[in-house]
Amino acid sequence: MLHLLYARFWHKVLFDLGYVSTPEPFFKLVNQGLILGEDGQKMSKSRGNVVNPDDILKEFGADAFRLYEMFMGPLEMVKPWSTQGVAGVYKFLGRVWRLFVDENSETEFEQAETTAKTPSGQDLLDLIKLDSTIQDVSATPAQLKTLHTCIKKVTEDLDGMRFNTAISAMMVFVNDAMSWETKPVAVLRDFLILLAPFAPHLAEELWAKLSTLNSQPSTSLSYAPWPKFDPTLLVEDTLEIPVQVNGKLRDVIKVPANADNATVEAAAKTAEKAQPFLAGKTIKKAIVVPKKLVNLVVG
Repeated sequence: MLHLLYARFWHKVLFDLGYVSTPEPFFKLVNQGLILGEDGQKMSKSRGNVVNPDDILKEFGADAFRLYEMFMGPLEMVKPWSTQGVAGVYKFLGRVWRLFVDENSETEFEQAETTAKTPSGQDLLDLIKLDSTIQDVSATPAQLKTLHTCIKKVTEDLDGMRFNTAISAMMVFVNDAMSWETKPVAVLRDFLILLAPFAPHLAEELWAKLSTLNSQPSTSLSYAPWPKFDPTLLVEDTLEIPVQVNGKLRDVIKVPANADNATVEAAAKTAEKAQPFLAGKTIKKAIVVPKKLVNLVVG
């Protein structure tokens, strides 16, 4: 805490001299939790549970190291270190890389790197091309919804210093985007902006490659404006409603988000998986909880 007192003292001196505009240097204090050793004990040389950062950087790289520290859990909680956890986020960054990069060109790069006598780093990196599914086309409504859901979550979680859940939101985006037959450039550009605070090196490299597709200025990703989410794109068109028979889940139906109770009830009564439990019985009551569930009481 002494460094905070020292900073506050000098800030007040500068304020009294008229060099700064605020009387206090900090608006909020957040104490981050301690990182324990893999044995759950406080790291110390005497216990032999200290992790050498240089070893982690050499094996997994700075982006994975940085990402894992933010993914470990809530910032203020005490958390045990796990090298296996670093390997997990390293795999996630690998998925991000494969989302963008053509696999054949990466193989060509690896072969050239192996055989080159005096390899030039940039020349070799230029061999890696973007995947052909990445195109400068308009995004579909489903793709925009996936993107803006991610933008909303990451933006709010960064403001609240909930880094671990922001990373989870990006993992959900990548899982969805991997299945797209065509990946719009604009969508992937916004995703890289979200990724940059967490994995700046990877994001910057992919940003440079992506900028060549739609003639965007090749300025650093650091100067790109933060994307804003559109609430209208997050509105659900359909809802999944559980169908119960005498209080037991029997099926799940999809109905329009604006469907009234009568429409939902009618759909529930015709739910395919619920039919064996309705056959030969009388529906005495249908309990509809709007946008939540339908319970058919039979006898």
